[in-house]
Amino acid sequence: MNDLYDRVAIVTGADSGIGKATAVALAEQGFDVGITYHSDRDGAEETARLVREPGQAAAIRQHDLTDPERAAAVVDELAGELGGLGVLVNNAGTGSHEPLLEMGYERWRQILAVDLDGAFLCAQRAARRMVGTGRGGRIVNVTSVHEEYPKMGSGPYCAAKGGLRMLSRVLALELADHGITVNTVAPGEIATPMTGQEDLPPQRGSRPGNPIPRPGDAREVAAVVAFLAGPTASYVTGATVFVDGGMTLMGPQGASALGSGDWREL
Repeated sequence: MNDLYDRVAIVTGADSGIGKATAVALAEQGFDVGITYHSDRDGAEETARLVREPGQAAAIRQHDLTDPERAAAVVDELAGELGGLGVLVNNAGTGSHEPLLEMGYERWRQILAVDLDGAFLCAQRAARRMVGTGRGGRIVNVTSVHEEYPKMGSGPYCAAKGGLRMLSRVLALELADHGITVNTVAPGEIATPMTGQEDLPPQRGSRPGNPIPRPGDAREVAAVVAFLAGPTASYVTGATVFVDGGMTLMGPQGASALGSGDWREL
């Protein structure tokens, strides 16, 4: 198993939700963590405080992926400050709720810039560093169940997440010989600010259309990301892990529309 890579991770969009939980989970596994945020500096500072609690180093950078070329530069900045880079978690993202026929091109491009272009450029910079050291590493791209399943009103988001899945698979092929694994984690509905919910333990029974009838908790996603980022996942690459409570077994659009659990009856 390749376990020689730097115990330094960068987690984008780590000021709340899945990114915050992932940064904390990696710190508990002994990683120093670079934290990026878009606008919530206070949230990023709180994540940094939690990373430092178990004795790990933390560094923070503002990161506006609507200008992905400029934003990707923070990968090198954080790696320089923390003294290396072994793990990149591309978590930062945005979404939309607008029919495609009513969407302007500028809005379409903005979402793809954040969700796909930015992830590509950050992964490219991280991989170049990892290849340069010769010690390998891990890239984990947080997508969504919508990397595979469509959702009305989310055209550019679905296109970007589907594109990120295929980008990850190509990177997995190209980087395998360098000891770098590339995987995606595809969450379903997770109780975070991005889904309009509080970052609190979800209430069981509140999503009757899902086999596990509740939203997910950010820490449940973070645990999977942390596994893929760790040394024991050295033979996993080019894979997608769905963390969705079984939502995709039902079809995400249909599961969210079910108002009762009657479908469970044989």
